[in-house]
Amino acid sequence: MQARTVAALAAAVVLSAAWLKGYVHPGLPGSGIGAPAPAATAGAAGRPAQVYAAHTPLPPARPLRIDIRSAGIHAKLVERGLTADGAVDPPPFSTPDVAGWYGRGPAPGDAGAALIVGHVDTRSKAAVFYALSTVTQGDLVEVTRSDGSVAEFAVEGVEIVDKTGFRADRVYGSGVRPELRLITCGGTFDHATQSYSANVVVYAALTGSHTRA
Repeated sequence: MQARTVAALAAAVVLSAAWLKGYVHPGLPGSGIGAPAPAATAGAAGRPAQVYAAHTPLPPARPLRIDIRSAGIHAKLVERGLTADGAVDPPPFSTPDVAGWYGRGPAPGDAGAALIVGHVDTRSKAAVFYALSTVTQGDLVEVTRSDGSVAEFAVEGVEIVDKTGFRADRVYGSGVRPELRLITCGGTFDHATQSYSANVVVYAALTGSHTRA
């Protein structure tokens, strides 16, 4: 592993505590939209099998937007860090159509696993990753970058990971193969605790790139 990948994985161990808690739903009991139907059930062992061969990492560039046409997801990306309690700091609920890239880890196209997070819903409507659980193996994820390139990722697997069994090393870990992890809340919504029971995790691998039209 490259040093940056190792550092990102170490940070991910801290991040896992935040995802175990999940986002607190801002709505009153009974007001939430609820999570989409699960796309898959998490396996007991390891990450989804690698479907695509390792692609050469792309030159460094900042991610600007994400597009997943199969799910109708088209969103601006903003760089995010950690909150005071070690959670990935997602974009605020006031901008529910924006997704967040974890800037202390690899950028999409770099060696290692880049992390993008987004809300599933808000008090009154669906948010940026509401349809994330509908993607399937082979779907294309495009990340537009600051150098004018578009990194192309193909989905290798989708899991619904119960928060009581969330393993940071399995979800975030990677080698030097350029990969992408997309994460939002999922499972069932508990009105008593105002939180979701699981996370939707999409695993994708870099398969190519093209110049933005």
